[in-house]
Amino acid sequence: MATKMLSIPSYGFESECREIHNSWERLSQLGLVLATRTRQERQQIRETYKAIYGEDLVNRLQESKIANNNNKSEISPKLCTILSLWMLDLPERDAILARQAFQQDHDINYKVLVEIFIGRKSSHILLMKQAYHARFKRQFDQDIVNIEPPNPYQKILVALIASHKAHHVDVSQHIAKCDARRLFQTGEGNLGAIEEAVVLEILSKRSIPQLKLTFYCYKHIYGHDYTKSLKREKSGEFEGALKMVVKCICNPPNYYAKGNIEGVMVSRAESSDFDEIQRCYKNKYGIELREAISETIPSGDYRDFLLALLARTK
Repeated sequence: MATKMLSIPSYGFESECREIHNSWERLSQLGLVLATRTRQERQQIRETYKAIYGEDLVNRLQESKIANNNNKSEISPKLCTILSLWMLDLPERDAILARQAFQQDHDINYKVLVEIFIGRKSSHILLMKQAYHARFKRQFDQDIVNIEPPNPYQKILVALIASHKAHHVDVSQHIAKCDARRLFQTGEGNLGAIEEAVVLEILSKRSIPQLKLTFYCYKHIYGHDYTKSLKREKSGEFEGALKMVVKCICNPPNYYAKGNIEGVMVSRAESSDFDEIQRCYKNKYGIELREAISETIPSGDYRDFLLALLARTK
């Protein structure tokens, strides 16, 4: 009986995949190679590796992390983690990061969930939810709704879910001005606390670009950022959560430059605003991001990979 041959994609990565398979203990070299590859090339390498060896390269990387934790490997577990994420397509990567955000030891990482909803297009959010369900057999939206106890971040996330479902490509200057005035009248123009219902309604009905225009109009009309109105004495948990969300919407590069830069490297390294993120980082801290990584992260394969990611953006 004839042996059925595996169909190997003819992408030209067969030799690289064989080198990966035969020299697994030198994963640091793989990291330097993959850092320079495009998203499409990484996907092709993953598909070719599976066609040849019948094993998902991402799963292999995750197994190497476990082996390292059991002192069976010299490979950095942090490198295995970041490489396994880097090899995924973007919706699948966000799905995994979202699930990890739900599974924090002490509290849900709302910051990660907010960044996904604000930093991605509606078409991407749909693919992320599909990847989330396929991998974890759970409904992402339902996991947000079921958060107990309910809190300000959950309320805002539910509104952002609705926003993406009712997404409109075009933005309206008229709507932005009207929404800005409503925010003022029910916020700092009101002696009482901010009216959460009005804010959540606006968040749920407007696209992210529309919301960005609204906050721009707010500053133009009233002479200061909307976030300034959230610093009043009567501000509470909702205002604190809303402040973070608004900053992420209005100026993403500046927002990300102030965050966990290692996480930003994977989530934003291929985004169009990554150069601006680096400029904002230097303006804020007076040091290049490359220098900061070299000074704060111990030498080794993990740091080498992060520096290689930076080099690919030049």
